[in-house]
Amino acid sequence: MAESAKTAAGAVPLPGAEERMDPKRLIAFFAMVFGMFMSILDIQIVSASLAEIQAGLGAGSDEIAWVQTSYLIAEVIMIPLSGALARIVSTRILFSFSAAGFTIASALAATATNIDQMIVYRAIQGFIGGGMIPSVFAAAFTIFPPSKRNIVSPIVGLVATLAPTIGPTIGGYISHAMSWHWLFLINVIPGIMVTAVTFSLIDFDKPDFKLFKKFDWWGLFWMALFLGMMEFVLEEGNNKDWFNDEHIVMGTVVMVIGGFFFFHRVFRVDFPVVDLRAFGNRNFAFGSLFSFVMGVGLYGLTYLYPVYLGRIRGYDSMMIGETMFVSGAAMFLTAPVAGALSNKLDPRVMMMIGFAGFAAGTYSMTFMTADWDFYELLVPQILRGCSLMLCMVPINNIALGTLPPDRMKNASGLFNLTRNLGGAVGLAVINTMLTQRSDEHYARLAEQADWGNRAALDWLASVGANYDTYGLDGTAVAIRKLSGVITQQSWMLSFIDVFMGLTVLFFGLVFLALLIKRPSAAPPPGAGH
Repeated sequence: MAESAKTAAGAVPLPGAEERMDPKRLIAFFAMVFGMFMSILDIQIVSASLAEIQAGLGAGSDEIAWVQTSYLIAEVIMIPLSGALARIVSTRILFSFSAAGFTIASALAATATNIDQMIVYRAIQGFIGGGMIPSVFAAAFTIFPPSKRNIVSPIVGLVATLAPTIGPTIGGYISHAMSWHWLFLINVIPGIMVTAVTFSLIDFDKPDFKLFKKFDWWGLFWMALFLGMMEFVLEEGNNKDWFNDEHIVMGTVVMVIGGFFFFHRVFRVDFPVVDLRAFGNRNFAFGSLFSFVMGVGLYGLTYLYPVYLGRIRGYDSMMIGETMFVSGAAMFLTAPVAGALSNKLDPRVMMMIGFAGFAAGTYSMTFMTADWDFYELLVPQILRGCSLMLCMVPINNIALGTLPPDRMKNASGLFNLTRNLGGAVGLAVINTMLTQRSDEHYARLAEQADWGNRAALDWLASVGANYDTYGLDGTAVAIRKLSGVITQQSWMLSFIDVFMGLTVLFFGLVFLALLIKRPSAAPPPGAGH
């Protein structure tokens, strides 16, 4: 390598010449990062504005959730598929066409006039946009030399965690300031720019169209059934009372059948739609496991805080977005610190600090009351944001930083899939816990508020007297108010149960991190070319 970096005299090597980055590649990479940001942001950007979209499209309450679910199902299919596609058509074609398709689908979503159109356009948007996410991770660990990882890895980790966190904030602002149509129209101009830049400047690899003849179409079919039905069951299970609903039962059966044939083909065809051999690398396997759990924490808390603020505190989408902004700011400020520490600390130590910080943040939430507001949530949110970045940077480096370049594209898809699946599983478990535990707490609290409880009778008499003076049925009003108080407290206790469960989960990861081998030096970026 040193021989190729000589001065004009041909004698003295230029130190670090092999690590210099082509400016065109840097511009292309940052355009890719922005494209990934748009794709991940659009998962959550509609979450705070579903009521506005529902009113605009005249959709039913059971239909509007599919604005988000259709996007997630389609994206989770594309993410692992993108590795094979990148090998066939090259990163340049895959990414630029994904950016273009995502932009067109975004514009179409803004023109939707009914819920059916919106669901179709969102599914197209999620499927095509999903191709951009793994490509960025693969490029970060392929084209950059190891000495630049402390800069690149925090950027990629920041975008992957920041985008879903601030999605509700940005969505809330846009829908309040303009209309829900602009949730999708804001993608158009940036999408055109990303498409043009990436198509012109990406030169990381070459296509191998011969692989197209080997492509496993049946494998793709079974994988789509497996992952699509898994996402459907996890997203809709709690709302439909799980296996008491025939659609969930049918979805589970299809998922099991699809999974059986998918895994059967993966290990028997020459060019599988997803190559699972990367899991043979111990660090990649552990990194993917940690990525799965980080998905639980990332998407779980992005869901939990707004539910608490809306249901208990009565916040609207704008107020929720302003409160949630704290976590995003903490991530942004911690990213450069995490990058600097990644060169100085053992990655296992960084992860342990991050997991412990995350557990401390969720544990502090177990003392919450119905009066907790912005300032009470400030420290838990800061701990969450800082800890996510301290975890994500070493997890990315451990999982992808030591793989050979020829495995990178496929492994990147698998790695990102684990984070999304972690989010889906986490949300399903969290929703189920909230529903079941709130019912149990309500039953227990209601038992205490019977006619034999003197304190309850005194409370009813005191509250009822206030309304009797206005000619109302004070007793009936007081009973309704007592029922509301019990409902609120049962929800509070169920929130506390969920936060305690997350505390135990992340505290356990502190010890699991000890099982990882310290990563050896990564292969040079040009090793696979």
